Amino acid sequence: MRRSVEDFIKYLLSEKHYSIHTAQAYRTDLEQFVEFLTQSSGKSGPHPVEESTKEEIRSFLGGLVRYGMSKRSVARKLASLRAFFGYLTRTGVVEKNPTVSLVSPKMGKHLPRFLREEEILKGLESVAQDSATGIRDRAILELFYGTGMRLSELVGLNLGDLNLTTGTVRVYGKGGKERVLPIGKKVGKAVEGYFSRRGEFCPKDGNRALFLNRWGERMSPRGVQLLVRRWLRGVSEKEKLSPHMLRHTFKIKQLM
Repeated sequence: MRRSVEDFIKYLLSEKHYSIHTAQAYRTDLEQFVEFLTQSSGKSGPHPVEESTKEEIRSFLGGLVRYGMSKRSVARKLASLRAFFGYLTRTGVVEKNPTVSLVSPKMGKHLPRFLREEEILKGLESVAQDSATGIRDRAILELFYGTGMRLSELVGLNLGDLNLTTGTVRVYGKGGKERVLPIGKKVGKAVEGYFSRRGEFCPKDGNRALFLNRWGERMSPRGVQLLVRRWLRGVSEKEKLSPHMLRHTFKIKQLM
């Protein structure tokens, strides 16, 4: 069987053009299965690949679950076995693919990460308003929390996308789809305050971007991520603080 594994790995590299890293992941999964077959058969010699059964594969995967391996990892190993036996079926080494009727373990849905209202309010209040940078950061946080817009939508905002008279902001989401979002008075006040200080970032001629960095250029997604993390880190012990967490927090707020 080890020879069949080597042939399969060569096929992945030469014909499927998989990366060495990906091919090595397949090799690791398959070698683990080979080791299981050898130990469970009680024989010192190699286990003939054509004798591998659905029951043996199910037993192998079940043992991984009992050992404490995550469902995601078990599902990946089953995917490796499916690809391997699919290759052996196409090349005539085996007549039937024993993995066909096996079902991957169901993945539990991860609960969205969000912040408590008191954490958000403390984070907003912690942003110093004695500089143009602080006023800009407060406006960004207020927009995220008050509209639930995506990071890509915020950094893509131009001056003409905000209408403080009507209390709306126009954003362009996935696939360039346009949405018009309402903004409350608090968000509007924060953005208006930033408007009055935007010139201090020395915007370059013709720069229509709403939010600017210290070089007068449109803020990058990375720059916004860092400022969100910086201001929220002082009020929350949660890990992976990000604009996306603020989006989830907005959604939770809408349901309450």
